[in-house]
Amino acid sequence: MPYQTPEDRPIYRLLTGADDRAFCERVSEALEQGWRLYGSPSLSWDTAENCMKAAQAVVWHEADVIR
Repeated sequence: MPYQTPEDRPIYRLLTGADDRAFCERVSEALEQGWRLYGSPSLSWDTAENCMKAAQAVVWHEADVIR
């Protein structure tokens, strides 16, 4: 069964970026749109850019996803 997601996005998304306020706002916006967190966030030091990078998976709230 296809799900209606904002902007026809896939039901699974991996949000990534520098671990900063902008990244947190992107995750918060996804939650406000109806996405839900999937698993734990991941952090990794980016030596090339000398900053911490973050990743958080989200899934569409209507999707049946196996953890």
